[in-house]
Amino acid sequence: MKHKLIKTAGAALALLCSTASYATIVEVTTNVGKFEINLFDQTTPVTVQNFLSYINAGRYNGTVFHRSAPGFVIQGGGFTFDQQLPLKAVATFSPIVNEPKWSNVRATVAMAKQSGNPNSATNQWFVNLANNSGGSPQLDKQNSGFTVFGQITSQDMEVVDAIAGLQRFSFPSITDLPLRNYSSGDRDDNKPLVASNLVTIESIVVVDARANTAASLNPVANTSTGGGNNNDDGGSSGSFGWLSLLAGMLLVARRRLR
Repeated sequence: MKHKLIKTAGAALALLCSTASYATIVEVTTNVGKFEINLFDQTTPVTVQNFLSYINAGRYNGTVFHRSAPGFVIQGGGFTFDQQLPLKAVATFSPIVNEPKWSNVRATVAMAKQSGNPNSATNQWFVNLANNSGGSPQLDKQNSGFTVFGQITSQDMEVVDAIAGLQRFSFPSITDLPLRNYSSGDRDDNKPLVASNLVTIESIVVVDARANTAASLNPVANTSTGGGNNNDDGGSSGSFGWLSLLAGMLLVARRRLR
């Protein structure tokens, strides 16, 4: 009996180790290219489950990267383009609790949220193009820290950097919109946008049975005082203040985003 228990415990341990050696990896397909995100399931479980809920519901399919700040972030997940501006908001689930465990360094993926409300993230997310943890901006600290819940490999960041390298345009309903095959002359002539001009997320799908790359990614811990005491968005130049706006942005978009 004792031998049987030991054998059963050993099998359970083997299963646990096997499970621990895998993590959720999702593949993001855009009209610019594909990249994968390794999600930090064990350390930011609420945020990862929230992200997967939008994926499973298909709510990210057809959304666009609606803001680009070269050297800072690209952001998407919340809006679709229906042949004309303003962009249309995607339905959201309930806001989630903040989990600011990891630092906002280059190639990490984090959630956007409302200003002054740490626990307000819903569907919008961004990719850090640079180390945005401290100095200015201080995404590890501002608004109690922006939750990093995944990371992209350096090779796949080539696609992200290509998106960030696109020319950006401003319209009455939106600013810093990255566009493809659209020129300043087109903007001067008020040429209407078509779907192919926008950077569209065609799909996000879970990639099954992939080895956990978290160990090789080596996420950096957030060591800032990101508890509930620092909700200050004041003094934020436009570079990152809008990360805290976008959960309710459509309500303003028909007039002005900020």
